[in-house]
Amino acid sequence: QVQLQESGPGLVKASQTLSLTCTVSGGSITTKYYYWSWIRQSPGKGLEWIGYIAYSGSTYYSPALKSQASISRDTSKNQFTLQLSSVTPEDTAVYYCHGLSGWGQGTQVTVSS
Repeated sequence: QVQLQESGPGLVKASQTLSLTCTVSGGSITTKYYYWSWIRQSPGKGLEWIGYIAYSGSTYYSPALKSQASISRDTSKNQFTLQLSSVTPEDTAVYYCHGLSGWGQGTQVTVSS
């Protein structure tokens, strides 16, 4: 069974870049036809899909976050990373990684103004 674990700073200052890493165990991020996503939930709001990196390394982003988000991977560590630039307090949320039917537990990120 695949397990995912998010890691990264819990507090980021406005205008800086948020960087989170998802470490995957029990499955490979290069497994064919699987996609590895970042998703967030802001206070009082529903889940918002940010983007994914595919088994091939190709990426796709939500149009709403395309200019801010960047997802990359390190296949040697079986990790994929989210970078969100120029954050504002509106980017405060619990951030989740997802793939191969598994979810991380989520990590709270607060953006201070």
